[in-house]
Amino acid sequence: MSYQLLIFDWDGTLIDSAARIVSSFQSGARELGHRVPSDEAVRNIIGLGLAEAIMEVMPELLPEEIDPMAKAYSRHYLEVDQTPTQLFHAVSDGLEQLRSQGFRLAVATGKSRVGLNRVLTETGLASMFELTRCADETRSKPHPMMLEQILAEAAVEAQAALMVGDTVYDMDMAANAGVDGLAVTYGVHEEARLKQSKPTHSVDSFVEFLDWIKVRQRT
Repeated sequence: MSYQLLIFDWDGTLIDSAARIVSSFQSGARELGHRVPSDEAVRNIIGLGLAEAIMEVMPELLPEEIDPMAKAYSRHYLEVDQTPTQLFHAVSDGLEQLRSQGFRLAVATGKSRVGLNRVLTETGLASMFELTRCADETRSKPHPMMLEQILAEAAVEAQAALMVGDTVYDMDMAANAGVDGLAVTYGVHEEARLKQSKPTHSVDSFVEFLDWIKVRQRT
């Protein structure tokens, strides 16, 4: 079956934001007097919902400390941290091409609704996506609920959708929802780790993805 709906992760897939996420997470922890996790530890949990990410990387926190940490991270990311973020090469034009080719586009992200709405406005990409779903509106990846809700709202069968992401959380969520997963290797998880989740295909750049999907639809 040809794909009708392309569902994209955001951080690490469409935008290069890992450095800012790491810096903001560490600044939030430092501000509250918590242990400051390493760069690698924070990069590893990019893609999870914020509460799940905090519990994974800082398991020593008490339940009542999770929300203050989430708020501190969000404030640093949205208001304080000036680490630059930018769309990966060819993303903006590429999304336009995909829509002109008849694909429906969606986003499934570990970001909050406030965070996603802000970056969609900042990047000018809000109009590109028919549907978006955030971790604070549903279950965190790799649970399939996020994709299941998008599929239901779009009235698209799982076999006609493709999840594009840079983490094993994206690929495992896709598998759990019965959706094909395409792994991009330029994000936060290395290719060898991504392959453990058995993606349908993997690419090393967004341009390579555009070429692949064009050929895939013809076969």
